[in-house]
Amino acid sequence: MLNYNLKMSLFDLNNKSILITGSSRGIGKAIAYQSALMGANVIISSRKIDACKETAEEINKSIGKEVAFPIECNIGNDDQLQNLVNASLETLGSIDTLVCNAATNTYMGSMLDMSNEQFDKVMHNNIRSNQILCNLCIPHMIEKEAGSIIIMSSIDAIKGSSILGAYNISKAADVMIVKNIAAEFGHKNIRANSIAPGLIKTDFAKALWENPEILKSVLGTTPMQRIGEPDEIAGVAVMLASNAGSYINGQTIVVDGGTTIV
Repeated sequence: MLNYNLKMSLFDLNNKSILITGSSRGIGKAIAYQSALMGANVIISSRKIDACKETAEEINKSIGKEVAFPIECNIGNDDQLQNLVNASLETLGSIDTLVCNAATNTYMGSMLDMSNEQFDKVMHNNIRSNQILCNLCIPHMIEKEAGSIIIMSSIDAIKGSSILGAYNISKAADVMIVKNIAAEFGHKNIRANSIAPGLIKTDFAKALWENPEILKSVLGTTPMQRIGEPDEIAGVAVMLASNAGSYINGQTIVVDGGTTIV
């Protein structure tokens, strides 16, 4: 049972340490900033260390103290994944929440025209790397008998696409990763969930929301008739990292303005 403190929000993240991949911009950056606002220390990680440093500095300046720490990591490199976890533990002393947000989409078009190399890179970065990171963090969480894992999936995991086939496959696999972790390690008080965003206004998705035909199609099937903002995903991540999400496990939370209900 939760130990309620009337002076503490269920969303409080004080004394929590959160590792977030792909967090120098977009959804990852929003998660880092909103988590820091709720009291967490956060690791800012991406392939480009200068971008990580810039984001960390921006968050620290906004919060008024050092709560964000940059660590370079290419999720496609196993050694760098190991270093990311080691450096995060050395810097923060703990990893209470792992957010696997970084992803790759190397191709948009017919599956018939996709090269094997393009397919393999999507599977490697979007599935294998997430599983490796989870495997590296879970033993630490077992020792503490507490932990939250959040993997960024997509509504593309639950519907077909004529142009994003490989990406959809990878995001569907991410949904199963969290279910497996929840089933195996739930008794250790380790929770694993995924978030499935709709179309969000990020650089990663720019090829979609800057395409007039695609944007018109999305808005035409979205009851709220707009695309989402990164902070609207970050709010769900904060919930899953905090006591507010303490009994949510093995789930995929869709955040799409209603796109998938019509």
